[in-house]
This record gives sequence, C-alpha cells and structure tokens, in this order.
Amino acid sequence: MAVKNIVVLAFSGGLDTSYCVKYLKHDLNFEVHSVLVNTGGFSQEELKAVEDHAYKLGVAKHETVDVVDEFYEKAIKYLIFGNVLKNNTYPLSVSAERVFQAIAIAEYAQKVNAQHIAHGSTGAGNDQVRFDLVFNIMVPNAQIITPIRDQQLSRQAEIDYLKAHGVEMNWEKAKYSINKGLWGTSVGGAETLTSKEALPEQAYPSQLKKEEPVQVTLGFEKGEITSIDGESVKPVDAIIKLNEMGNAYAIGRDIHVGDTIIGIKGRVGFEAAAPLMLIKAHHLLEKHVLTKWQQHWKEQLASWYGMMMHEGQYLDPVMRNIEKFIEDTQENVTGKVYVKLAPYHFQVTGIESEHDLMNSKFGHYGEMNSGWTGEDVKGFTKILANQTKIYYAVNKQTEVEADAT
Repeated sequence: MAVKNIVVLAFSGGLDTSYCVKYLKHDLNFEVHSVLVNTGGFSQEELKAVEDHAYKLGVAKHETVDVVDEFYEKAIKYLIFGNVLKNNTYPLSVSAERVFQAIAIAEYAQKVNAQHIAHGSTGAGNDQVRFDLVFNIMVPNAQIITPIRDQQLSRQAEIDYLKAHGVEMNWEKAKYSINKGLWGTSVGGAETLTSKEALPEQAYPSQLKKEEPVQVTLGFEKGEITSIDGESVKPVDAIIKLNEMGNAYAIGRDIHVGDTIIGIKGRVGFEAAAPLMLIKAHHLLEKHVLTKWQQHWKEQLASWYGMMMHEGQYLDPVMRNIEKFIEDTQENVTGKVYVKLAPYHFQVTGIESEHDLMNSKFGHYGEMNSGWTGEDVKGFTKILANQTKIYYAVNKQTEVEADAT
C-alpha cells in the first residue's frame, strides 16, 4: 500500500538538496526520506558527513545506496570502449551517473511504496530531464516534486531561506555546485553562467601537488583496464588510483560547452583525470589494433550511445543493442599503453600489443614494403580511380554541351 506522506528525495548534501529537505518538510509537511546514491568519488568519512547533515536538516530517514560496481559494468565500461567524449571534450561524468542515481532512487521509492519522489534540479539544465525520464518509466504513478525548478530559485535565495531556518553550511563553498563521482567531478558557478569567465583555481576540488613528470604504463585486456605499472588492478580500483595520480598533477580540468536537452547552450567546468587518461589511452590502442572499418562504424555508434546517455535515454533497448556491437569490437584491444603525467596535462606516448597492425613484416609506412609491388599499386589505383574518372568525363561533356546552347 502506498504511503501518502512520504517523499523520497535524491540527496547529495549540497545547497539545492539541503533546501529541498527543509522546504518539503516544513512547507509541504512531508516525511522526507533522503537517498544518496554513491556512484563513486566519496570517502566513507564524506558519506557519513552527508548522512549527519541530512539528519540535522530533519529527514525522517537517510539511506546511502552504493552502485559503483554497477555503474562501471553497465555504463563506464561502454564509455571507455566507445571513447565517448561529448563534443570531443566531456567524458559524460554527470550525464551517466545521473541515470544510475535516478534508477536507484526509483527503486527505493518502490521499496517504501512512496507516492512522491523529488529531486533538486533546476529548470535550466539537463538533470531535470534525466531524473524525470527515469521516474516516469519506473514509477509512473508517483508525483514528481521539484522545488528548485518550480520556484525558479537563485542560489542566493536558497541560501537566504536556509539561513532563516537556522541552517549552517559553508556558504562560500556553496557558491559552486560540485557533483562528485567515479567518472569525474563537475563544477558549476557564476563563471560558468558566462561565455567568457574561467573557473578560479580554488573552485576545483583537487589542487596541484606534484610537478616532476612521471610515466605510467596502463595494461588493457579486451578493452578494459587491468593493470597499472604492471600491477594487476580491478577496473573500478584502477579508475580511483588514476584519479588520485592525475589529480596530484591537476590533470583533467576543462570547461564543456554543449547543447542541453531542452535546447539551450550550457557550460560546466569539470575535472576528470582518470576518464580522460583512460579514454585517450584506450583510443590510441584501438588505432593500432582495429581495422579502418571497425573504427569507423564503432565511432558512429559510440557517438549515438553517448548522445542517448547524455539525454537520459539509457533505458531505451537500443542502448543494449549498441553495447553488444561495441563490446564485440574489443576482442583484440589488449596491450600496454604508455602515458606521461606532468602538471596540468598528460601525453599518451605509445603502445605495445601482440595485435598491433603496424606489423613490420608487411612494411613500414612511408618506407619499404614486403607485401606488394609497385606494379600492384599501379593497377590498384587505376581501378580505384575508375568511378571518379567516369563521373568527370560524363559531367565535363554535359557542361560543354550546356555552354554551346
């Protein structure tokens, strides 16, 4: 039997969701169940701090749901396989994790038979669509409540409301909206609302700690990261370790500009050391071991996969179809990739693989060959040119006849 006065709130502990707790409890008289869905990036101390904060705000119950392994197996793995970077920049850090957070929130709402479900998204961005889409599919009878969106609140208005209700937070930190996850951290603030301003150094969660360059060897097996510097490691642990290594060099910072689902341009800062290093390393390995047409068609489907993920359409069955194709291409994506880390940047320097198609017995690009003769190439290029030669011959005659008339 559904419980009428319970509202399940997607909770991060930041400014927006803190406002939602107070508003839902005091203004709408709901029993608030806050749920933090951990997609990675949190320490146990940070998770405990969020829980304590939720209870101080007045929630009736707080739940932390861990979906890190599921997030990797059902999303991150395919984003690496597909070398997915939105607009050649952004590794879909928040885009992907929001879907899995929404699914976990919906499952919790089903478990407690809640008739109401809430999130703290604004009315200007993508997250509102991602949450709403999943909720409409998984809990179609629940009422979706979105206080920030519905009231069109500014961050300052939220701060003023919370202060009036006796809430104490780090208000300076609250100036920036920070979403932390295994696949990267997004940073939004006043600067990202402009087209010009850069985020200040202090806005990024990680600061430069190392300056001496270092080389790292990444081992891949069938497209998945399995070792770092020769030491075996599980993929999730590898991502955590590479984030730590990259963050020490302040690697992976950028600002993404893209088209939102609702049709406006959006701008967000992020740091994603491990995602960028893994995608670039994996992509270089693929250039060596996949054929031209494998790369071409995988790129097309991976682009669609990233777009669908970005726009919250993860539950569409076509995503499972694309995943099967992309995973099948990874059979020979095995080898070592060498990456150099330095302050604020990294460089993928080379690979080693038994599947490397730059095999010397077939010749060296621009130098000698052993698999064909010069006469073979002459005949090949003559046949290859036929279609285009015919096109120009036919259309040149047509143009002359047209001029004569």
